[in-house]
Amino acid sequence: MPSDIECVPVADVVRGQSPHRGFADGDRPSTSSCHLPIEPQALETPLPKLQLCILLYLQLAEPITSTVIYPFVNQLVRETGVTGGDERKTGYFAGLIESCFYAVEAICVLQWGRASDRIGRKPVLLGGLLGLTLSMTGFGVSRQYWAIVLSRCAEGALKGNIGVTKSMMAEITDHTNRARGFAFLPMIWAVGGTLGPIIGGVFARPADRWPGFRGSVFWATYPYFLPCIIAACISISAFTLALLGLKETLPRARPRKGADVPAHLLSDHTEKLQPRPNTTQKSVADVAEVARADTSQNPSLPDEDIKADSTAKTRIEATTVPTDQEFVGLRSILVPRVLYPILNYGFVALIDQAAAVLVPLMYSTSIDLGGLGFDPFTIGVIQGVGGFVGGFIQIFTFPYMHRKFGSKKLYICSYSMYIVIFALFPLNSFVTKRAGEVGVATWALVVLQYVAYAASYMTWGCIFIYISDAAPNQKALGLTNGLAQTTASTVRAIGPSLASSLFSVSLERHLAGGTLVYWVLCGITVVGLVASRWLPTNLRTEGTT
Repeated sequence: MPSDIECVPVADVVRGQSPHRGFADGDRPSTSSCHLPIEPQALETPLPKLQLCILLYLQLAEPITSTVIYPFVNQLVRETGVTGGDERKTGYFAGLIESCFYAVEAICVLQWGRASDRIGRKPVLLGGLLGLTLSMTGFGVSRQYWAIVLSRCAEGALKGNIGVTKSMMAEITDHTNRARGFAFLPMIWAVGGTLGPIIGGVFARPADRWPGFRGSVFWATYPYFLPCIIAACISISAFTLALLGLKETLPRARPRKGADVPAHLLSDHTEKLQPRPNTTQKSVADVAEVARADTSQNPSLPDEDIKADSTAKTRIEATTVPTDQEFVGLRSILVPRVLYPILNYGFVALIDQAAAVLVPLMYSTSIDLGGLGFDPFTIGVIQGVGGFVGGFIQIFTFPYMHRKFGSKKLYICSYSMYIVIFALFPLNSFVTKRAGEVGVATWALVVLQYVAYAASYMTWGCIFIYISDAAPNQKALGLTNGLAQTTASTVRAIGPSLASSLFSVSLERHLAGGTLVYWVLCGITVVGLVASRWLPTNLRTEGTT
C-alpha cells in the first residue's frame, strides 16, 4: 500500500468539486489524519435462546410423529386384513404407507415454503402443527387400510412445513452463530427419532399390558390410539408454545419505490440488507452525514439545498431498499448457486435413509443369512443410545469443527463416514458368521459403526447452512428451503424401497456373497462425494465465494 495515501474531503465530492482543487503540492493532508477502513474482527452473536428453544421444540414434534408408528405399523397392517392372511405381503403394504407419506410431502413442501415467503413463517408453522395433530389422531382411530393411508398422506402433506423451520433458523441467526444454531437440528432429529419408536413400542396395545386399560372396549377396539394421541399432544403443545412465544422472522412488506419514508427507517433497512460486509463503497447515508457536518461549519449553504439533499437521500434509499427483496419465482432459484447444495442434500437424504433402513433390517436378520440376529428390544436400545450420544456430541463439536475446517471440508469429511458405515455391514456379517455368535468383535464393530454414524451427523448442519446461504435474498429463503425439502422427500420415498429391495435380492440370489447392497450404496456415496466438488468453498456471508 502506498505511504502517501490521499484523503479527499467528502464535502467537496458532495458539492461536485474536483478532489484536487485548492491543494498545493505541500498542502495535501498527511496520512496521520486519514481514517482508513479497518475491518473489525467479527464476534459471535449470542443465540436468541427463547426463540431457539421454541423453534427446536417445534422441530421435535415432527420426527416423533413420523417415527411413532414404526414399532406397530406391521401388526396394524395385518389386523386390517388387507394382506389376506399372507404375512409375506406385510412389508409391501407397510412400505406403501411410508412411500405415500414422503411422496405427498414432496408435493406439498415447496408450496409451504412459497406460502411462508408471502404470509410469514409463523402462520405456516402453526397451521402445520394443528393439522399434524388432527392427522395423528385420525391415524390412531383408523381401522381400515384406506383410512390409514389417507391419514398418513394428510400427515405428509401437513408435515411439509419442515423446510420453514430451517428458514426461521437462518433468520434468527447470522454468519457468526449460524453454525451453532444449525448444530441443534440434527440433535433434535436424533432425539425425536429415538423417542418416537419408544412411545410407539411402549404404549401400543395398552389393554394387553396394563391392568388399568383392560376390560375397556375403546382400548380393545383402538389398540394403537394411545401412542398416536401422545404424539398428537406433543404437536398441540408445540402449537400452543409457538402461538404464545414464537416471533415472526419474515420482515414486513418493504415500502414502494420512490415513497417518502422517514430516512432513519430506510437507513436501518439498508444496513440490514447490505449483501457483503466488506464493501468499500460509501453509502448515501454516509455521504449525507458528512455533508450535514460540513454545512454546519459553512452556514452559507442555503436551507433549500439541505432539504433537497435530504429528500434526494430519502428517495434514493426508498428506491434501492426493496429491489433485493421483491418476491421471486421458482425460475429465479434454478441457478447453480442454489441447485448444487440441493443436489448434495438429495444425496445425503438418500444415503442416510438407506442406512436408517438397513440398520434394523440387517441387525434383525439371522446370523446364517448375514445378519446379527438381534431382537427388537436390543435394536431399539442401540438406536436410542446411538441417537442420543451422537446428537449431544454434535452440539458441542460441530461449531468448533465448522470454524476450524469450514463448510466444504467438514461436509466432505463427515459425508465420507457413510462409506465406513456401509463397509462395516459386510465386515460385521463376516466376523459374526465366522464366530457363529455375537461376540466382543461384533459389538466393537457395532460401536465403531455408530461412531461413524455420529460423525456423519455434521453433514446435515453443513448442508442446511449451504442451502440457507444459497437463497438469492430473504424473500426467496422459504422457496429455496421448500425446493430442497421437496428433493429430500422425493429421494426419501425411493430410499427405503431401494435399500430393502437390494438387501432381499442380494440374499436371495447370493449376489457378491449376499453383500451387493452395501457395495452399491458405497458406490452411490462416492458419486455424492464427486457432487460435493461443486459446492462453494466459502459462504457468501463469510466474504468471497
